[in-house]
This record gives sequence, structure tokens and C-alpha cells, in this order.
Amino acid sequence: MLDHDRLFKLLIETFFEEFIMLFLPDAFEAIDFSDITFLNQEIFTDLMEGEKKVVDLLVKTRLRGEDSIILIHVEPQSYYQENFNERMFIYHNRLYEKHRLPILPVALFTYDENKIEPDEFVIQFPFKKIVSFKYVTIELKKLPWRQYIQQDNPIAAALLSKMGYTKKEKVKVKKEFLRMLLRLQLDPARMQMLTSFFETYLKLDEKEQLILMEEIQMMEPKEEAELMELITSWEKKGREEGERRRGEKKGREEGEKQEKIKIAKNMLKKGTDEAFIIEVTGLSKEELEEIKKA
Repeated sequence: MLDHDRLFKLLIETFFEEFIMLFLPDAFEAIDFSDITFLNQEIFTDLMEGEKKVVDLLVKTRLRGEDSIILIHVEPQSYYQENFNERMFIYHNRLYEKHRLPILPVALFTYDENKIEPDEFVIQFPFKKIVSFKYVTIELKKLPWRQYIQQDNPIAAALLSKMGYTKKEKVKVKKEFLRMLLRLQLDPARMQMLTSFFETYLKLDEKEQLILMEEIQMMEPKEEAELMELITSWEKKGREEGERRRGEKKGREEGEKQEKIKIAKNMLKKGTDEAFIIEVTGLSKEELEEIKKA
């Protein structure tokens, strides 16, 4: 199964400053990004459910012009969970108990369902409110993708694939993603990462791909040439990566085959029943006969 939360964690870790700039502009102005540390994953045991809970992303940093340290907790959530606000509250309490530092909690909702997500957890009586824990919420599916295409921000480019576009708009979203990549001028590794992330969540079928090519051909000649060069480069890298993986797979299979042959030879020397050797190693009867002749 695809680990969606891990994909989002990797994306945010790689472009953490850009993530904060895009979704938390006030925090961006206050944070000292020259002092950023990604902490190890925190694992808590839920005594009631008997499960281990993992905090996805925890960052230690400082505020500009201040010595005080703060934590930023970002929790990507790839599925709807009825009591998610309670989980955020529990995580916050556990983190504060351990670190005793101010914490900025952020929930990033990445699923496609149209749900209403609260941004707080409340404990109250008819006569008094005891707890009102609030956190930042980012609901990708509710974001209008057209508002982000003019931003020269790699996070915005990647997350276009999860924003609120319709099926008819898929080609346009992909085209704008390509145009954003041209403007960003990232190094090949980061470019590949953004492309892989985007295409994990927005894939064009053959017909849509043809429409995309037609739309690119109607652009200004310079932009058309640059986009076609970009696409050609990706296709070449994709073929090279496919060949590399096939080579690695072939090598693994050959290594496994040689190990099976070695085991079969040893078993034959000990007089082991041939039917049992075939069952254990997975070799065919013909392959076992060839081993005996060698």
C-alpha cells in the first residue's frame, strides 16, 4: 500500500521553508530558518486502544531575534478520522510534556472526501469551558488550484495535484504544473522528486496526454520548446530508471537462482529425496536434472 503520509512528510521536509511561506505567511515572517532541526519521530502508546501513535513531522527552530526555542508539529492526514481533533490534542500534550516548549500544531488534510474538519478540541461543562485547544488546518481539496499557479513555490507546484480541480481540469492543472517547474529552475533531484509526487496523485490517461501535447503546441514558441525539452528529459530518465530497475531485478533473480542451485547441490549430496528438493527450492524437475548432470 502507498504510504501517503510518508510521501507528504518527505515533501515537506525537503521544502519546509516553502511550506511555511505558502500556508503560514505570518509564521514565516517570525521564524528563523537558519536554525532548523528535524527531530526523530515521536512514538506514543495509546493505552486505551493498545496502539502505537506516531507524530509525523516535528521541527525545532527559533523565532527571529529571540533566543527562545519553539517546535512546529505538522501532521499529514490521508484519511478521514472522526476524532482527529482529539488526537491532535493528545499529541500536543505529550509533546509539551516531553519538551516543555511552545508548539505550533498544523494539520494537513490530504484526502479527497469532502468532510468538515474542526480546527479545535474542546472540553467544557454547561457552566464553564475548561479546554479550547486550537490548531492550524490546511484542507488541500478545498483549495482553489488557480490561485496558486502564479506562485514560484515548489510546494504549491506539487500540491496542485491534490487541490480542488475537476476531472475536466486535469489537463490544465498538469500544464500549469509544468510551467511552474520551468520557472522554478530546480536541480534535477528536486525536480524529479516534485514530478514523482505530482504524478502519484494526478495521472493523465492517453487521451488526456494527447490533449496536453496539443495545448503545449499552441503556446509561444520559446515556452513550447522549453516544455517539450522538459517532457523529453523526463521520459528519457523514466526509461533509464526502468532499465536500471529491470537490471537490478534480473540481478536479484539470478542471485536467488544461484542460491537455490547451491542448496539443491548440497541436498543431493546428502541423498535428499528429489521431490522434496523441488518443493523446497522451487526449481523445476528439468532444472534439477541439469544440476545432477553438471
